[in-house]
Amino acid sequence: MEVNKTIKIILFLFVGVSIVIAQTRGNASYYSNKMQGKRTASGERYHKDSLTCAHLTYPFGTMLKVRNLKNDKEVIVKVTDRGPHNRHLMIDLSYSAAQQLDMIRAGVVPVEITRVDSIPILFDIQADSLKKI
Repeated sequence: MEVNKTIKIILFLFVGVSIVIAQTRGNASYYSNKMQGKRTASGERYHKDSLTCAHLTYPFGTMLKVRNLKNDKEVIVKVTDRGPHNRHLMIDLSYSAAQQLDMIRAGVVPVEITRVDSIPILFDIQADSLKKI
């Protein structure tokens, strides 16, 4: 009896972990050039050179790290739109974000998405300490 209970707990934990993994991995595509300058669901205008994305559930302004599972390249993007409205896709990226992931030629690639709570800001101490004469 005790063994059955243990097996059920292990199965429950395994299924729970599988669901979390399934929610963070999926396929990514990117916006067409026709979107340039149009308003997104958040009210911001889309610009292909910005690092933004569309996601169905994350709140606007959420920062997400997107990793291309084919080549391990990463980019951090901001959620500014809702979508994609295709059940085979998890996220739509701006053109610039897609370039950084090296996915322009493929069009759609498998990705892993992770929420980013803080982003370290790197700066050059020497450049910061220069004074105008």
